[in-house]
Amino acid sequence: MSERPPPAALGRRMRSAALPPLCRASLLLCTVFSNARGHSKETQPIPLNVVKLWASAFGGEIKSISAKYSGSQFLQKKYKEHEKSVMVKEIDGFQLVKKLAKDMEQMFHNKAEAVRRLVEAAENAHLQHEYNSDLEYEYFNAVLINEKDESGSYVELGKEFILEPNEHFNNLPVNISLSAVQIPTNKYNKDPAIVNGVFWSEALNKVFVDNFERDPSLIWQYFGSANGFFRQYPGIKWEPDENGVIAFDCRTRKWYIQAATSPKDVIILVDVSGSMKGLRMTIAKQTVSSILDTLGDDDFFNIIAYNEDIHYVEPCLNNTLVQADRNNKRHFREHLDTLNAKGIGMLGFALAEAFILLNQFNGTGQGSSCSQAIMLVTDGAVDTYDTVFAKYNWPDRKVRIFAYLIGRETVFSENLKWMACANKGYFTQISTLADVQENVMEYLHVLSRPKVIDQEHDIVWTEAYVDSTLPLAKQLPSDSQRILMTTIAMPVFSKKNETRTQGILLGVVGTDVPVKELVKVIPKYKLGIHGYAFAITNNGLVLTHPDLRPPYEEGKKRRKPSYKSVDLSELEWADVDNILRNDMVSRNTGKFSMEVKKTVEKGNRVLVMTNDYYYTDIKGTPFSLGVALSRGHGKYFLQGNVTLEEGLHDLDHPDLTLMEEWIYCDTDLHPQHRNLLQLEAVKLFLSGKEPLLQCDKELIQEVLFDAVVSAPLEAYWTSLALNRSENADKGVEVSFLGTRSGLTRVNLFVGPEQRSDQDFLSPQDKENIFTADHFPLWYRKSAEQLPGTFVYSIPFRPEAENKSSVVTASTSVQLVDNRKSPVVAAVGIQMKLEFFQKKFWTASRQCASLDGKCSISCDDEIINCYLIDNNGFILVSENLDETGTFFGKVEGAVMNKLMMMGSFKRVTLYDYQAVCRSTVDNSGSAPSLLDPYYVFFAAVKWIMTELILFLVEFNLCSWWNSDFTVQAQRWKQVMQPCDTEYAAFLSERTIKETMGAISCDACHKSFVIQQIPSSNLFMVVVDASCDCSIGPVTMDPIEIIYNESKKCDTLRSRKIRRRPDSCHPFHAEENARECGDGLALQPCPAVLMLSLILALCQR
Repeated sequence: MSERPPPAALGRRMRSAALPPLCRASLLLCTVFSNARGHSKETQPIPLNVVKLWASAFGGEIKSISAKYSGSQFLQKKYKEHEKSVMVKEIDGFQLVKKLAKDMEQMFHNKAEAVRRLVEAAENAHLQHEYNSDLEYEYFNAVLINEKDESGSYVELGKEFILEPNEHFNNLPVNISLSAVQIPTNKYNKDPAIVNGVFWSEALNKVFVDNFERDPSLIWQYFGSANGFFRQYPGIKWEPDENGVIAFDCRTRKWYIQAATSPKDVIILVDVSGSMKGLRMTIAKQTVSSILDTLGDDDFFNIIAYNEDIHYVEPCLNNTLVQADRNNKRHFREHLDTLNAKGIGMLGFALAEAFILLNQFNGTGQGSSCSQAIMLVTDGAVDTYDTVFAKYNWPDRKVRIFAYLIGRETVFSENLKWMACANKGYFTQISTLADVQENVMEYLHVLSRPKVIDQEHDIVWTEAYVDSTLPLAKQLPSDSQRILMTTIAMPVFSKKNETRTQGILLGVVGTDVPVKELVKVIPKYKLGIHGYAFAITNNGLVLTHPDLRPPYEEGKKRRKPSYKSVDLSELEWADVDNILRNDMVSRNTGKFSMEVKKTVEKGNRVLVMTNDYYYTDIKGTPFSLGVALSRGHGKYFLQGNVTLEEGLHDLDHPDLTLMEEWIYCDTDLHPQHRNLLQLEAVKLFLSGKEPLLQCDKELIQEVLFDAVVSAPLEAYWTSLALNRSENADKGVEVSFLGTRSGLTRVNLFVGPEQRSDQDFLSPQDKENIFTADHFPLWYRKSAEQLPGTFVYSIPFRPEAENKSSVVTASTSVQLVDNRKSPVVAAVGIQMKLEFFQKKFWTASRQCASLDGKCSISCDDEIINCYLIDNNGFILVSENLDETGTFFGKVEGAVMNKLMMMGSFKRVTLYDYQAVCRSTVDNSGSAPSLLDPYYVFFAAVKWIMTELILFLVEFNLCSWWNSDFTVQAQRWKQVMQPCDTEYAAFLSERTIKETMGAISCDACHKSFVIQQIPSSNLFMVVVDASCDCSIGPVTMDPIEIIYNESKKCDTLRSRKIRRRPDSCHPFHAEENARECGDGLALQPCPAVLMLSLILALCQR
């Protein structure tokens, strides 16, 4: 059979490019006359009966090939033979979600017990330790281990530390016998407090190892000290960045802050009076930014700048507080750059505003309803403002004052100290940028006192976040990917009696739980083809959800910019009233139903279905769990019955595999099982050779049934391969089977090296295999078509890669032809695209005339023929470059008409996890605060400014406080989080054929669309002689641009959340005099007088 030659018009374009100019001109002239003769006649309508004949011929042959080589009818018959021994059961959604919640509760309990053991060991070790300021101790410094000097000797604190790659820890080189200690760059390795803490915390090594032996699924365990050091198990070497800096400080991590303190409402007052110009304002902004770093999702805040007036940093948020989530904190940081120092500081008005706002907001019941604080960032105070405190805060002192004195001067320090001490807060002075982080952290010790004195070891769980320690360790292999995780943490307290009233927090211990560990608990086979489970926090943030996209860019190993936690409403966006989200946040048990649009293949295709959601809370945690079951076949599963001997025999077939991400047997419980594949573990369990193996008996029974029923398929495929003639159907390369139990069979009709798509069905091809999140793509798409219908598609490739050269065809297998019968399996084939297209062009040459002369053919240049799928993507076109392209991009006018006629419908989708490219002005960007050159010049500038203050009359200060250089405007493109709207398209099943015409400027463009029988395909024949200058219909995402009013409404809106159960704002035994150095509760008259004189001079 000869291949279809290029269409005449296309061939003419190809040949004319190689002709001399004169010949090309002649050819063009002939073409013009030819077209003129064609247009002199009326455009003939495209005969529907001929197109129907083509579609029927192609559909019949391609289905015959697909059914034959997939063995779909053969397998359907085999399942029918076992129909009487099969029980079809409806899934009880409530029972399922409660069972899953119980399993997760137990899993979290086991992790929490490991953390409790660490807390007990740490507190006992500290209790037995006597502080020694002269202690010298050689510990394993995570940066220095295995480092040698020029003489070949190990450097100090850098002893030999054995590191071996470990698969459980992303194949990083680790030491599973010992922990290592990381010290932030701004801390001294031999600081007595650190050396003593490292010494007594060595006792944790034994507990780390014991925890890991008890629960091999544990990953990183650690102790974050209040002094700043970070003990991590297993031990690993940390690498500084290119500047020799390790900026990681455990005390700024969410797990540390949440465990150390109670939820809080915070107002940050920033002095922007004239005296704050220069370096002071730079330090103040960095101080505010560091304070924001210490706030979490359970906290609320606002920032108010003051001079003689009061300025809300975000004017939209006057008179309210907002949740301290990533978005809001990033938004406020952007506004910090707009602060300018000028005028006179009127602190009294600012304090009154802050107290009134805190009181009003607390009355709404929308905040933390726990601790309250005012953070004061200023270079001094001319008064103690005791009248303000007496009016708004005394005698209860419910609002703590934390004062940060900016600059080296101490003239106004006594007033600030007094304010902090009189209001159960803390005073500290920040002279340089290097002082900022350490001094900001002081307030955490104060807020932790009530909890410490109460000895309340509250367990905290964070929302999903990206592991932040691994990027600072040695680089992961190129094929690895950072993972999302949650952390379980508990505070560690001093138990020494002499420090009880001081409430000394020693630090926080924690362990990470990868989100994938939660998914392992979920039995995917019980959720069905489209079903899934998901979990959220008390704030509605997603912990796990199949639509939660990886925080790393597709195909790259770098984190997406500004990765943020995702709210459930951004994934289940069809629930516009947030009914599901709010009920789950409220920890209710219930059911909710709605129609959803689920996208596959990177949003290019859409599946429309109705989901029933069942949800309940996970006891002992702040999480709630939900299960989504699709209606119809998704609500049912089958239980087959075969003998153990039959099943074991058929599990030995070489073409059979089980999916490694499904837990048939728990191979993590005992060391001797950790290297077993799931299929190996199942065989050992069934043979009784490994009694310690714990396996899912119900799932294994389904595997045995599927293995027995599908076993004859192997012989069927082998017979086809042996009897296949030399030339017939050589384009079929692979046949495959997948069952609801995760069993897969694959047969190759060509050698492995001859396959056109080497990745298909491999572990790298996540879309097309069973994973913990989903069934294979070909299984999911087949399940939504009528039984016996084959789904044909071309795999989508990134633009950088070559066009796909294969077509995949698959169909579902059901016991009974109705929606209540579960889809027990899906089978399919993969064939060469060239082979598939050849079949199409051959069918399009057929005609019904007796004389064999066809009135029309797809070879004619007056028509264009296409084969498109039910989502509008081209599988066959005269122009090979259009293969895989959306039809509306090629024939926009026809696609628009098809939508008007109802043959296709546009489905609007939203992406709230998108990343958009935007252009920003880079000329005014501030230099990094960590840049040593900037810090040096800024310091010099500040010193010189102080020396020339007496030259104010000459206005030199204004000149000096200008930028170092005049910068030209520079623009750069950056990737930023955004929301997008985009379209997907879906054919209307009830419309099998239609024809139409489009009125263009000078002609009528006719077309015919005909469904290919027993498939998801359509043949579209379009009049090529009429050119309609109508733009393409695209699927390109469009960024949703919010106006200022909408942005303000979004900032002010508050989704329902549930507060943490514990709150420790104050304690009666708390020693409030521990509030900073050199403290005095009585204001100094001399200082007050000097302050007043200087203030008057400033006026």
